[in-house]
Amino acid sequence: MNDSGNRTTVGDDTVDDAPAEQLRGDRERVEIAGRLLLRNPSDSLDRLADLAARLLGASTGQVSLLTDVQVVAARAGALADPVGTETPLENSFCAVSAAATAPLVVSDAQADARVSATFPAASGQIGSYLGTPLVTTEGEVVGVLCVYDAEPREWSAEDLATLQRLSSSVMTELELSALVREYEGDQLRWGLATDAAKIGTFDWDLTSGRLTWDDRLIAMFGYDTEGFDESIEAFNDRLHPDDLPRVTEALQTCIDTGGSYEALYRIVLPTGETRWIEARGRALREPDGTTTRVLGAAFDTTDQRDAGMRVTRVLEAMPAGFYSLDRDWRFTHVNAEAKRLLGRGHEELLGQVIWEAFPATVGSVFEEGYRSAVRSGGPVQFDAYYPAPLNGWYEVRAWPTPDGLSVYFLEVTQRRLAQERAERSTRQLAILAQVSAELAGTLDTAVATARLPRLVVPALADFCMVTIIGEDGVPRDVGSWHPDPAARSLLERYREVRLEAMPLTGPIARALNTGKAATFSGTDVVDLLPDGPARELLTLLAPETEVALPLRARGRTVGLLTLFYAPGHAPSADDVTVAQEVADRAGLALDNARLFSAQQQLAEGLQRSMLTDPPTPDHAEIAVRYLPAAEAARVGGDWYDAFLQASGTTMLVIGDVVGHDTEAAAAMGQLRSLLRGIATYSDAPPVEVLRGLDASMATLGVGTLATAAVARFEQTPEEVGRGVTRMRWANAGHLPPLVVNADGSVAELAPWVGDLMLGVDATAERHESVITLDRGSTVLLYTDGLVERRDADLDQGLLRLRTALTELAGLPLDDLLDEIIERLVQGRPDDDVALVAVRLYPE
Repeated sequence: MNDSGNRTTVGDDTVDDAPAEQLRGDRERVEIAGRLLLRNPSDSLDRLADLAARLLGASTGQVSLLTDVQVVAARAGALADPVGTETPLENSFCAVSAAATAPLVVSDAQADARVSATFPAASGQIGSYLGTPLVTTEGEVVGVLCVYDAEPREWSAEDLATLQRLSSSVMTELELSALVREYEGDQLRWGLATDAAKIGTFDWDLTSGRLTWDDRLIAMFGYDTEGFDESIEAFNDRLHPDDLPRVTEALQTCIDTGGSYEALYRIVLPTGETRWIEARGRALREPDGTTTRVLGAAFDTTDQRDAGMRVTRVLEAMPAGFYSLDRDWRFTHVNAEAKRLLGRGHEELLGQVIWEAFPATVGSVFEEGYRSAVRSGGPVQFDAYYPAPLNGWYEVRAWPTPDGLSVYFLEVTQRRLAQERAERSTRQLAILAQVSAELAGTLDTAVATARLPRLVVPALADFCMVTIIGEDGVPRDVGSWHPDPAARSLLERYREVRLEAMPLTGPIARALNTGKAATFSGTDVVDLLPDGPARELLTLLAPETEVALPLRARGRTVGLLTLFYAPGHAPSADDVTVAQEVADRAGLALDNARLFSAQQQLAEGLQRSMLTDPPTPDHAEIAVRYLPAAEAARVGGDWYDAFLQASGTTMLVIGDVVGHDTEAAAAMGQLRSLLRGIATYSDAPPVEVLRGLDASMATLGVGTLATAAVARFEQTPEEVGRGVTRMRWANAGHLPPLVVNADGSVAELAPWVGDLMLGVDATAERHESVITLDRGSTVLLYTDGLVERRDADLDQGLLRLRTALTELAGLPLDDLLDEIIERLVQGRPDDDVALVAVRLYPE
């Protein structure tokens, strides 16, 4: 790789180094991005990368942080590099987006001059790419959220909007992780500072005589946990002989008076070393005045006899706030960090009662926690919010002391806000994902409009209404939802009369006509409505705010989503943004349903227009049926035909073009016309008709595949006299005909092997078979939609058909076909069904 100025040569291509140099040159940005780098993979970020890939239909989603190199912070998909992979900025698509501080949309990487010379593009690793910058709350671009595929593809405006929305969630998760790491560091420093004070605690139960020390106090007195027998004698054994009488007297006075205990004394360790200890405690008394316990703490003051100065220096150096309260709840000490966090100095706090200095603590979690600690004699820990002027969240640890209460606290406002943003973003993304999943699962407009209100309420509004613009251009309120059953009926009645009563100059009409969202008060709408049911009902529903969001699709407005908010529930900007995205997705889903319905009607109309009525020969009755698939997407190429050849013989045809769409229906019409023309002009038997059709398809370049069965019914004068008819038939990969004898039995045709389907090889050899039929016999030709099921194999379907024919053989021919369809597909087939049947007259 050769460098020249601001461009780097890779093989014969030149990479623009300017974005990489620009990003590296901003050292403040590089430092911020470095702080956001994760020490371990993040499941939350991986889920967001996976969600981006799934929502946009891409093979790979990735979160990249850009320091002096590109670092993969999260990934999803087989093409993605492992988390932690570093890539030079010169070969990074993400660097181009970040340097421009704008989304990068690449439909064909090898044709896009901005990235075509990079290794991922030149090597074919990335064929298409969509990325959007990750921007901190301070406005610094630190990375990119992107999705990409190996093949070129187009990206829509909706794809970009979705990715940009996800990028805010990714940024929130990155900032939250950084805050959590900072918070954990503060906690660690807090614990180290507490350990540095070397404060141990004791609890002497006078009833049992058990003296309990924590591990620090045990070590301070030169014991280990096995050697300390939890007795006052163990304490006395370590006391300096000169101090024993004085300390014993101080303890006894505390017990007798139920008061406090303070002592400064020496201990002698097993090594002979003497240490100075300062201890403070307090007696706990029963209601009858009997002292039952003495609680307290002790700390080593050997290095500095003035224990207050030692502890004070530790407390002042702590990164956490600390203050102490006496038994009357007055401030007795406030460290530097506490003064900063509380916004007051020593002179403003010392001697002040906490409930008066900070009145919002009264009746709050703070008061409950502090009084609980003093009452129980044990420590408490909680998170709590203090309103203005502090307006912040705090993590608090408080424990009782002989003099009152000691309190450590950290401000965790940013951590809480980041958590709330992450939770809010997660909820919003969940709503969008649910809306996408629910509406993508239906192509029925009625079903979509019924589902939409329940997806929106109560997550985004208190109640809502859906309006659809019909094919005639007239808007109609077609759906609504209110979680309160009593109010639900009011809303349904209001839905029936709202648009008729709403003036053309009102906000609803403006939103429909302009395609722009509108926010307005409920009272304004009440004032606009004339006296009547609509006004009365809206007054009872009493929304404080309404938001009208157009349902947009393909450059036009297809409807409206009206959100209603009760008093005190004003919508946030985020709520409205998410709701508009829901409305856009709903609009697209509704328009898809409309277009698909139109396609279905076109395909069915095209298909039915080419399936003509059967002829009425003098020797037989012919009946036909066609039933489209229950799913609109499966309208296809099944067909039947019945006609007379030039010689007067009757010919029946059944066929099925491969495919299930309008194209298949059109191909069916072409093949049906070709076959009919060949058969009527040539008067040829079935095998020659199929051979001619296959040859014509090859000559005309008809690029489709199809199966077909053709049957011709022939009689010589001698056969007419005997009352028999010959059926000559040929099969191109289709199911064979079924014959129902006059006595109701279903005849098993001679073993057959279907010839090659049409459109594969026009020179393939074809065969035909001949069977003799008596008067009153019925022949049925059918397509596979009649017998195939998703939950059963073809043999089971054929068995069901034979059983039904045996049971229904005595019915008139039209009734027979109707009952066969009802029994086998219940009127809703998985695939198209075509039937043609002939019944020879009995005389």
